Amino acid sequence: MKNIFEKSTTEEVIARIGKLTPATSPLWGKMTVSQMLAHCCVTYEMLFEPERFPKPNFLMGLMLKFLVKPTVTGNVPYKKNLRTAPAFMITEDKDFETERKRLIDFLQKVQDLGENYFEGRESHSFGKLSKEEWSTMFYKHLDHHLGQFGV
Repeated sequence: MKNIFEKSTTEEVIARIGKLTPATSPLWGKMTVSQMLAHCCVTYEMLFEPERFPKPNFLMGLMLKFLVKPTVTGNVPYKKNLRTAPAFMITEDKDFETERKRLIDFLQKVQDLGENYFEGRESHSFGKLSKEEWSTMFYKHLDHHLGQFGV
């Protein structure tokens, strides 16, 4: 898995985002390209704007930590057409340029903060994560959805 904290990896991801257009169609799934960009922003919103999202209750927290976290932070790529958590579902129309800019801005913010900022930082859903787990979670999700749109 590539390290999102390496400048070259972030630049590569941003270049892939730059290849998208409002007319880019998915190879699988139901989201439009604008919805996908908004969907990818949710991970960063949960980190940088946590007040917008209710914390999982104790039981849900345990399930997320022990059942979902290994999938999200592990090195095995996501399968196509996986179900998404309700907080990540984007069903309304979104503005392509706005969502693309927001996602790139989040990536640049992560790059500016650097990997040490993320070491031991609390995730909204999974508890404390290592910088490696944060990197995998960020990169794997983006790689999956950019691949979904052929870039």
